[in-house]
Amino acid sequence: MMNAIPGDILSFYADGTITELYPPQVDAIEMGLLDGKNMVIATPTASGKTLLAEFAMLKSICQGGKCLYIVPLKALASEKFDDFSKFSQLGVKVGISTGDYDVKDERLRYNDIIIATSEKADSLLRNRVGWMEELTVVVADEVHLLDSADRGPTLEVTITKLRGVNPHAQVLALSATVTNADEMAGWLNAEMILSDWRPISLHEGVYLPETRTIEFVHKNDGSVELVKKEVQAGKVDPPIALALDTLREGGQCLIFVNTRRGAEGLAKKIAVAVKSKHNQTLDNLAAQIQDETSMAEKLSYCVKYGVAFHHAGLSSGQRKTIEANFRASVIKVIVCTPTLAAGLNLPARRVIIKDYKRYDANYGMLNIPVLEYKQMAGRAGRPGLDPYGEAVLIAKSSWEHEGLIENYILNDTEDVVSKLGTESALRTHVLSTIASGFARTRQRLEEFFDATFFGYQRRNEHTYLGYILDRVLAFLENEGMIVEVEDRVTATSLGHLVSKLYVDPLSAAKIIKGLRIAESVTPASLLHLICSTPDVKRLYMRNKDYPVVNQFLNQHFDEFIGGVPDRFRDIDYDWFLSEVKTAMIVYDWIEEVSEKAITDKYDIGPGDVRNLLDTVEWVGHALSEISSHLKLHARRQPRELVERVQNGVKHELLDLVQFRNIGRIRGRWLYDGGFTSRKAVKEGSFEAVAALVGPTIAADIFEQLGVTIETEQRTVDEKSQSLINDV
Repeated sequence: MMNAIPGDILSFYADGTITELYPPQVDAIEMGLLDGKNMVIATPTASGKTLLAEFAMLKSICQGGKCLYIVPLKALASEKFDDFSKFSQLGVKVGISTGDYDVKDERLRYNDIIIATSEKADSLLRNRVGWMEELTVVVADEVHLLDSADRGPTLEVTITKLRGVNPHAQVLALSATVTNADEMAGWLNAEMILSDWRPISLHEGVYLPETRTIEFVHKNDGSVELVKKEVQAGKVDPPIALALDTLREGGQCLIFVNTRRGAEGLAKKIAVAVKSKHNQTLDNLAAQIQDETSMAEKLSYCVKYGVAFHHAGLSSGQRKTIEANFRASVIKVIVCTPTLAAGLNLPARRVIIKDYKRYDANYGMLNIPVLEYKQMAGRAGRPGLDPYGEAVLIAKSSWEHEGLIENYILNDTEDVVSKLGTESALRTHVLSTIASGFARTRQRLEEFFDATFFGYQRRNEHTYLGYILDRVLAFLENEGMIVEVEDRVTATSLGHLVSKLYVDPLSAAKIIKGLRIAESVTPASLLHLICSTPDVKRLYMRNKDYPVVNQFLNQHFDEFIGGVPDRFRDIDYDWFLSEVKTAMIVYDWIEEVSEKAITDKYDIGPGDVRNLLDTVEWVGHALSEISSHLKLHARRQPRELVERVQNGVKHELLDLVQFRNIGRIRGRWLYDGGFTSRKAVKEGSFEAVAALVGPTIAADIFEQLGVTIETEQRTVDEKSQSLINDV
């Protein structure tokens, strides 16, 4: 079977790491993987799906092809980029694109493999990037996320468009958990590889606290056998007992909980229980993670004992550090929220699912889907390190464990169901399909959506699709983004702009309405307008938030576009307050409030702050472009606001932060030191500037101004330099 793989590819893998193929890999090659056939590969974690994608991509590249590898998360894109960079030995160029949605990234055409999130791939298609028509292989990783209401519609439409642009390209859909893989294969006209084979056996079980035993479920020829395993960890809480037992056996573990607060609290409890001896490596790592925020302080404490928590509230740097040190077996326990199960390569000896229920605002506490459980359980077992992997659910009582076995361990995952068929999902994708030229008539529009997974699953329900398309088209035409004359549908200049800016058309409509009725705008009014759009995720109001939010509301009462709703009569008043609270975080940032003060004030993590700033900057840029396009009166203020969000500064520092390596901190030092502009710096002395920001940075500033600084001027005595660094 290895002979079926081209020799130049085989020689690359001839370092001994791959001596034979796994059974699912053999099946895939026998069914035409290397002959360019489309495939849905639904096999467990660590069964070799990525290697199959590598084989297909490398063979295509050897024949002059170009490949796109689509992932759901930026973190996973970075991981794949690092992994695929090994192909540079073959002369294969690898690129990554996860950034601005209105940038074409034409530079990517010079790469053989391009890694992108589904959102970025969609935006490249909207901008009609030429190299997208040269693709010969398209890989959709974690394709079960078609079932996600957040990411699924974009992934689905992107795959559909790519198949239209590249009808002869090979499509590979990869997942560890797709029960209805046959249905997905039918949609993609693909062969199906469906297997439960794993290189390391997975033992799934339920922990019973009252007996301190795990009951593992073994399936043999249709029969089920329960095998008990004693947990030796003393009288401690169940997840702590399981973690300590894992460490005692020399393994690592992942513990999944349903909230960030729960992750932080449990990690600290495990750190206290570990009582590990002094370890200089962990001390150094803890110091590396430490910064000025209280969240980093909690994390640093846990890391000293080889324990960490992991969630979206951490900064990207902190998350990467935790992940790298877990892979290196420096960190032994990670307590995390379910997002960590979404494809990142972090296997562990034991996976512990502490919480199998999650709060839903509409329905209360609900059981998590089986698909989500299987994704978590699939992380168990480190190839080459563990003889087996264990996935353990925690029962709260003896009567509960039977239900967990029946509902999760013995149950199949739910079918993957398209989430494209909602008005909110279709708004943006109908507009982009029209604006990018994929459909120019009503009939062609219906044909396009018939070609999606949604259309395939609803192929006998054309009436529903027609109804929802009618509603979306009516909205887009009413908002001036399309024109429909008889059967022909075209995007207006505004529609083209909104599609390229990659914002929800409803966001654009709210922005336009707000700017048109505003008599004047301020940073507070613009930030609230941005945070009222559906593209910005609002923060919930907590009891302690009301005094500070109401204080901000009173201070800026006359600045809110459209006025402030009546707190006693408007049922959406709390919703309005949540928008204000979200805007306040960004307002504090542009008023140069420190990150620590912001995270403490709103009880959020640095990752939350960064994500919000990125989103507000993106929607703020869209607001600026739309305002300029429509020649509305508020054009300068939005551009300035975006710059302030980018740099986290007041208006007075905008000139100074144009210098390279001058941000909000050094810019404030310069301004308060009397250098209020770049012109003032140029007219000042090197010594005075160096006293504020250090000689190296000062020399760089003057060189940016075209002034060369002699080497001897750059030196200052060590005592002076240390004082500068301590400012």
